[in-house]
Amino acid sequence: MQHYRSVLIVDDSPTSRMIIQRCVEMTGVEVDSFLFAENGIEGLSTIEDNQVDLILTDINMPKMDGLTFIKLLKNKEATSNIPIVVTSSIADGSIEAEMKKLSVTAIIKKPISPEKIMRVIGGNE
Repeated sequence: MQHYRSVLIVDDSPTSRMIIQRCVEMTGVEVDSFLFAENGIEGLSTIEDNQVDLILTDINMPKMDGLTFIKLLKNKEATSNIPIVVTSSIADGSIEAEMKKLSVTAIIKKPISPEKIMRVIGGNE
């Protein structure tokens, strides 16, 4: 089973952050700590101050959207290899194509479920 020391959840909705955390917990994947950010700017700041093993991020957020956040992470050597899972209700093919070009690990369409997350982060699938 996969183990993560730290998982960062970036979403402007407190409810979505809570649901994503609960879904990850329900997979049985070991996570030592969860970190949270409301937008890409907070996400970048959190990553500067913490070791992060996995990022789950929304796309539509105020101040800095998920696409800009991902681009900035992928362009920095220190953060370019952190696995990124996009959790979004977005159904735009061009944005999905852009995310694939940026080598995101996976795109999970909302509503999020433990099963959808397990398929992506479970490790033994």
